[in-house]
Amino acid sequence: MIIKGKVHKLGDDINTDDIIAAKYLVSTDAKELGRHCFESIRPDFVGRVNPGDIIVAGKNFGCGSSREHAPLAIKGCGIQAVVARSFAAIFFRNAINIGLPFLELDKTEEIAEGDMLEIDLAGGIINNLTKNKIYKIQSFPEFLQGIVKEGGLINWVKKYKK
Repeated sequence: MIIKGKVHKLGDDINTDDIIAAKYLVSTDAKELGRHCFESIRPDFVGRVNPGDIIVAGKNFGCGSSREHAPLAIKGCGIQAVVARSFAAIFFRNAINIGLPFLELDKTEEIAEGDMLEIDLAGGIINNLTKNKIYKIQSFPEFLQGIVKEGGLINWVKKYKK
């Protein structure tokens, strides 16, 4: 599975309240949540995202409370993947459940806002097309790629576990 998109760069310790404010948790509609993604820390974020774009962040992305609304908001605004130095453990499960791939990369500081990335989930490669630099990462497990391909765990279960 190949993902290609423009980078939106964020820092360290991006918590679930930064991703989607608590006042919007009355909805589980991805598009509605996506309209408010990151509005407390980057009010112009949603207006700058094109479908298929990629977030690149520092350490501890998705920390804070265990709310599945956070990756849902990210996906709902059009982001296709998140690359970070590290993730909060609870974010892993919630991201997979809704079909949002996440990848760990130690050198996120080398990737800038606006760079174009091409990510090969199966091959474990992030290619910074802007800087002509390739990063080898751990490949995304085939089982998880299947969940992402189907749009999340519920869709995967409906298709394969009859």
